[in-house]
Amino acid sequence: MNKVQFEQLDETLYHEKLANGLEVYILPKKGFSKTFATFTTKYGSIDNHFVPYGEEEAIKVPDGIAHFLEHKMFEKEDGDVFQQFSKQGASANAFTSFTRTAYLFSATGQINENVETLLDFVQSPYFTEKTVEKEKGIIAQEITMYDDQADWRLYFGMIENLYKNHPVKIDIAGTVDSIQDITAEHLYTCYNTFYHPSNMVLFVVGAVDPEQMMEFVKANQDQKTFEEPKEIKRIYPDEPMEVAIKERTLEMSVQKPKIFVGIKPEVLHYSGKSMLKHELAAELAFELLFGRTSDFYHHAYESNLIDESYSFDYSLENGFGYALIGSDTNEPEQLIKEINHTLDQAIEKWAFGQADLDRIRRKKIGFFLRALNSPEFIANQFTRYAFNEMNLFDVVPMLEEIEVPDLQAAFATVSSASQRSNFTIMPPKKDRQ
Repeated sequence: MNKVQFEQLDETLYHEKLANGLEVYILPKKGFSKTFATFTTKYGSIDNHFVPYGEEEAIKVPDGIAHFLEHKMFEKEDGDVFQQFSKQGASANAFTSFTRTAYLFSATGQINENVETLLDFVQSPYFTEKTVEKEKGIIAQEITMYDDQADWRLYFGMIENLYKNHPVKIDIAGTVDSIQDITAEHLYTCYNTFYHPSNMVLFVVGAVDPEQMMEFVKANQDQKTFEEPKEIKRIYPDEPMEVAIKERTLEMSVQKPKIFVGIKPEVLHYSGKSMLKHELAAELAFELLFGRTSDFYHHAYESNLIDESYSFDYSLENGFGYALIGSDTNEPEQLIKEINHTLDQAIEKWAFGQADLDRIRRKKIGFFLRALNSPEFIANQFTRYAFNEMNLFDVVPMLEEIEVPDLQAAFATVSSASQRSNFTIMPPKKDRQ
């Protein structure tokens, strides 16, 4: 078992790659009563075109199948796994993102029992055509519910604007129509391809003894038989740098218009420390431009162009990414204009120096150190970093390395006007009279 000390953060991480390929990470936290564990596969909604395990020809599966599979994993022949976690005093959940599917629990006791339940239920799929058909109605209702949520429609509407071909533009849950095509055979095909231990990470953080927990996990895995690991062949379409749709408006039942200005990054194929550095530099750049201490924010707030819903975000994965800036606003056109003006000014002249970087860096480090008090934050973020060959605990050292030219270089990848789009949700015309 490898032991890595992060002295600056006073953290010690234990890691071992098991014989079946499973990566296990354990982070003991002294003084914590709660333990949080995630069992995550590098498989998300964008993985809809791939070569199935043991085959040679690529297939395309229905949109939303990764999310559908996540739902079905909890249902077993002898009952619902949630009940088992509840009996053991644990709170369990799961989520599907664009790039991963995670199963998790938090508990203050019976940790071994709950880890065993987590490993066993994820590694024992049970699907039948009857239960799959039943689930379609449940997930269709979930999709319809989200379709009625303006903030969700704004978020995915913006991504649809940015991407022409990449499956990131497709809602994680799919559509009511697409899920009707899902079969039990589809689910087993996806499970057998993406749920091999070599494509997964187990992360346990909290009140645990690392040596004892690692031995417990190894014993659990040694009792099971798995196929030989094989490289997963995922297929993604070519994607132009330019956005798919420059601007779009949707009418929904909202009290106030909502807008996002989205930016599609130019350079996307990062991994490891180069990805970490670029991502952090871009986050710092956008914090300087659009954070709550920025000139833009003060002007927009004092002009009543934004309210408490205002947000900005920069997200990067291998193959896609986006920056989003937006708010509820009574003046959507003016707010879009102000955001674009701020971006154009930064392109024309980068106005931030060392003092600005030092200030915003201290803020970022402070936020990150506070977040490390949350086992949930650590577990969820660590796996995302690991799948991109990064380490969550390298964030602070990397932040300290970043210089002003790094901010400019990161911002340069999102500086072209052809990479920008805006999406607006307006109240129905009859409500605007």
